Amino acid sequence: MTSEALRARQEQRDRILEAALAHAAFDGWSTRTLLAAADDAGIDRATARRLFPQGGDSLLAWLDDWADRRMLEACPAEELARLPIRRRIARLVRARLEPLTPHREAVRRALAARGLPGNLIDAGKGFWTTLDRIWQATGLPPEADAGLDFYTRRLTLAGVLASTTLFWLDDESEDCAASWAFLDRRIEDALKVGRLAGRALDLAARVPGLGGLRRPARA
Repeated sequence: MTSEALRARQEQRDRILEAALAHAAFDGWSTRTLLAAADDAGIDRATARRLFPQGGDSLLAWLDDWADRRMLEACPAEELARLPIRRRIARLVRARLEPLTPHREAVRRALAARGLPGNLIDAGKGFWTTLDRIWQATGLPPEADAGLDFYTRRLTLAGVLASTTLFWLDDESEDCAASWAFLDRRIEDALKVGRLAGRALDLAARVPGLGGLRRPARA
């Protein structure tokens, strides 16, 4: 398939997904939502079924990708490079949630669907991909994100992203100002924990027999 054809398919998927956000708030992430969204987007239902062969589950997977792409489009690398790391992370997380603010009920339904036993593996893969994209977008050099730090950074970010998303879902403040303040606090808390963990690893590395705990790289 040519790159032009792939772009056309992506554009069709995006149109259906954006239309589905309004329906998912009431009908969940289902085949019914898919077909209604296709009608709204002016795409025939047979094509919609081919684009999303697993119905609502395929829509959920595309929602993750769509939100990640909107996040990256809103945060050019040259803009992020002018910010300290903590502000880069805050900017990226905020940019991922802001396009979904009018559709928080649809996101709530998505989280509920992702929590079903049959969807946990796909949900985990999608969440990990988002964490990876955020860290890559921060522009840290590869050596600063190697070995133990690779997993530590993503697990720390997972807590920040998950807790902020849950807070944001019920935020009634103007322009979600309370959510962004909450996000800043969570990042600061995570940095404090990271600094303490780093000191503990450095001390442990000095103990005979525990030298292998030294972090491979440090930001």
